[in-house]
Amino acid sequence: MQAKVTINGRGVITLPAKLRNELGLKADDLLIAETVPEGLLLRPAVALPIEIYTDERVREFDEGEAEVEAVLKRRR
Repeated sequence: MQAKVTINGRGVITLPAKLRNELGLKADDLLIAETVPEGLLLRPAVALPIEIYTDERVREFDEGEAEVEAVLKRRR
């Protein structure tokens, strides 16, 4: 599907509803804008949540790994 869009004075491009619906795009979805030999390519961006580990959470991981190591040693 092709659609003609306009860039406003603030640089905002509005994608027509039919195009957004066809691609399953919703408000606040992220897109990556990339220049390609043919012009401009817009594609959905993948945003993955990240977790910042506290010292306590790292200790929990270490304890879990120690338990796994103990089980593996008993099986050897």
